[in-house]
Amino acid sequence: MRIAVLSDIHGVLPALEAVLDEPDVAAADLIALTGDMATGPMPVETLDLLVSLGKRALWVNGNADRELVEVAAGKTSKIDVAQWAGNHIRNDQIDLLAALPARQTLDLGKLGTTLFIHGTPRRDEEIILVDSPLERWAEILDGETADTVVLGNTHMPFLRLVDRVLVVNPGAVGMPYGTTGAHWALLDAATGAVTLRRTRFDVEKAAARLVAGSGYPGIHGWIDEYLRSNHSDAEALRVFTRMAQG
Repeated sequence: MRIAVLSDIHGVLPALEAVLDEPDVAAADLIALTGDMATGPMPVETLDLLVSLGKRALWVNGNADRELVEVAAGKTSKIDVAQWAGNHIRNDQIDLLAALPARQTLDLGKLGTTLFIHGTPRRDEEIILVDSPLERWAEILDGETADTVVLGNTHMPFLRLVDRVLVVNPGAVGMPYGTTGAHWALLDAATGAVTLRRTRFDVEKAAARLVAGSGYPGIHGWIDEYLRSNHSDAEALRVFTRMAQG
């Protein structure tokens, strides 16, 4: 079995389409979606495309997915695009997101028992980083028995061992930090191989598609910040480190 892992799509439909067109994704037995799928400029279309994957999709809830459900129920978000997206997704999509599990576990051959989550096993919004100390990792993974843990949330890809547990973050399909393109990972249960992948796509074509199809009032500013430019991974790590320390 080969599993493509897509995380933090954030409603960036052109980026998602580019990844799904990758031969290794198209041929994958399973596509694991590790949260934060729709909060972004094209939430309805993004969710429709993911639903069309049918039984090939393994869904996990993310904090941004949960926030969309809360916005749809009347809560106000501090994030403008989340407020807009939560007010525009359909009722069936709200029901879909509301029913998503916080975790999924599979037996993946040489990768062993593999846990799919969004933030950490404890909370979908909790932050853990590639350079977090082992003491912090031990706290996060306390009580877990998985051989491999696949997570997202921080929009930066990494692959590391934590006291014999393999941890995989595929990075973000939408809104990546550090490098451009759409990031994802490929897991091979037969060999135990894990590869971090990046799909490049035409930014200006994607921008034109978002302008034409989004309807989000702040789309031009969103494109300039998250599509035409690229947030620094160093700055993101500094910010996330402060957040992780409380």
